Amino acid sequence: MTLSEESMRFLEDHIPDLADAAVKQAYWQALATGSSVLVSENGELVEIFPDGTQKMVKHLEPQTSVLVGQRLELP
Repeated sequence: MTLSEESMRFLEDHIPDLADAAVKQAYWQALATGSSVLVSENGELVEIFPDGTQKMVKHLEPQTSVLVGQRLELP
């Protein structure tokens, strides 16, 4: 199947929306199956359990801002 340029642009423009929906679905599916999930909230890594309880796992370092095309070396 060959897509037109217009169709391809339309789909590419919606990748962020599709990714957001997929992450939300995975989050709720994990909780529904009895698993816990990890989220970042206010600079903390928090584990959320299916019963709604939360446990702070660790403090997170501040985010690093980068420019498009900038390269960083990881330790």
